[in-house]
Amino acid sequence: MQATAVARWRIKGPEMEGVVARWYSRIRGTKSQIEAYRKEAERLTSRLPEGSKVLEVAFGPGYLAIELGRLGRYRVSGLDISNTFVKIAGQNAREAGVTADFNQGDAAIMPFETDSFDLIVCQAAFKNFVHPGSALSEMHRVLRGGGTAVIQDMSSDATHADIEREVNGMELGWVSSFTTKGTLEMLKRRAYSPAQFESLVAESAFKTCTITTEGIGLEVRLDKPVA
Repeated sequence: MQATAVARWRIKGPEMEGVVARWYSRIRGTKSQIEAYRKEAERLTSRLPEGSKVLEVAFGPGYLAIELGRLGRYRVSGLDISNTFVKIAGQNAREAGVTADFNQGDAAIMPFETDSFDLIVCQAAFKNFVHPGSALSEMHRVLRGGGTAVIQDMSSDATHADIEREVNGMELGWVSSFTTKGTLEMLKRRAYSPAQFESLVAESAFKTCTITTEGIGLEVRLDKPVA
């Protein structure tokens, strides 16, 4: 059921627990960002049949997964390495009156059966994976034939002006804006360019992908053919 075991340290930097996880939850939970998650949930599932199973990898505070669940048409699960995020996302889902199955675990060794999901989403986390090849392999394994995996993350091609515009649209206070801009500048160093992502995917079971870019980010769509 699982991929070959990998090293314990699974992300590039400290895993988001405790105070750091709670800070991230606050800065990503503004009214404008929740509305953006809501719109993104609708966009991602626009062609997804009712009753499909959706997995969010590295769900963080759970805002996107909750909006996916709020649609009421899908069975939503999540996987995150952070125990704190599992607790935060679970609490957020209960307060929203949404059902979602949040699990603690490693994206490189997923605790799910093969061919389990129709849609997989990974937002703002892939650049942090120490074992990106294993993560792609696991996404391919747990995705059903005919399904799609969507990876949305920061692009290494993002400019300082792109980062300024992104943070200015988050409706944060001065201190959080300053901190967030600095964090994004740091994270950019470990992000992938579209060309680097294409090379990584070419070595995976997916083989090919479709990449689009906008602002600071890129979106990678990976389709698994029906066997």
